[in-house]
Amino acid sequence: MIGDGSGRDNGARNDDLVSDLLAGEHRALARVITLIENRTPGHRELVARLHPHAGDAAVIGITGSPGAGKSTLVDKLAAEYRDRGDTVGVVAVDPSSPYSGGSVLGDRIRMASTNGDMDVFFRSMSARGRLGGLSTATTDAITALDAFGKDVVVVETVGAGQSEVDIVRTADTVGVLVQPDSGDDVQMLKAGILEIGDVFVVNKADLDGAARTVAEVEEMLHRRDVGAGQGKHGPGVGGPTARGSRPGGDRSGDADADDDWDPRVVETVATSGTGIEDLVDALDAHAAHLRASEMDETKAQQRHGEKIRRLVRSDLTELLEAELDRRGGVDALAERVRSGETDPYTVADAVVEPVRECFEEQWADSESAATTTESEAADDRD
Repeated sequence: MIGDGSGRDNGARNDDLVSDLLAGEHRALARVITLIENRTPGHRELVARLHPHAGDAAVIGITGSPGAGKSTLVDKLAAEYRDRGDTVGVVAVDPSSPYSGGSVLGDRIRMASTNGDMDVFFRSMSARGRLGGLSTATTDAITALDAFGKDVVVVETVGAGQSEVDIVRTADTVGVLVQPDSGDDVQMLKAGILEIGDVFVVNKADLDGAARTVAEVEEMLHRRDVGAGQGKHGPGVGGPTARGSRPGGDRSGDADADDDWDPRVVETVATSGTGIEDLVDALDAHAAHLRASEMDETKAQQRHGEKIRRLVRSDLTELLEAELDRRGGVDALAERVRSGETDPYTVADAVVEPVRECFEEQWADSESAATTTESEAADDRD
């Protein structure tokens, strides 16, 4: 087994890291996330051991187009949660370097408001080319922060667009930032990202055009709900929220309240902290709605399902890349296509065929074993 460079194997290293992380050692947490991001041998077993200790943190996704002020808002958001007594983990997902695969903006200073606060753990990570702006390493880092005991994990994603919706499969609550008088942002919402937001944040609300942008977002949300035949159901679940109570009628008798969430629109000025308290109230209200409607369990199941799919896709991609290499590499195969010797579909079928045959053989063995078991059970009954 490959060790960590100190002569010990991965099992012993992981034993120490898991023990120290669960004991609240920040150095162990940082080391674990580094192993995860570098995909160091043994990191998957490490995350698997942390998984039973995760599941209590509130995971909040913050996304929006470049320039919307996400980093500044996340900084102030972390400070507000700290004022409320929560410990916070922040994963800032940056664009990947096309050369190293690392984080392009990973060395920038973002968390000025909580600098030096040991109960705020900040980590900048690379998107590693994921179209949705998240990678398996990011979700594993969330698991580590959750297992560590962070009350809130905030994930700031790379940009936002029609295909960049991974965050909705990762976070419990998603906040989408919009800039005042930004035609691009409004068009982005119309293009489909409107569907992923639980809370919409019109940041830089001190600029001209903020009120008009708020009205536009609210109108689009109204049209979305009416178009889906849902209508509006008021401002969310009344009663207790994650950290206290908020105004609003009691909707306990509203059957639709179990399934429908009416997205909030909040105005903020992140540079000054204006509106951040209202934003946290809105995020808490959505968390309360998830619990009241038992949708938190549904979202957890969806997260686990997506993680399984992502891991399977990653593993199969590695197997298929190895098969491509065994056949001379993609460049050689592409040259054969260019010269007219074959075509892309024939090449793809040939590469995938060994994997398909392996699965079909296993399925046949499983069916045979099940038939044998049923036969033996029938004989026993006779």
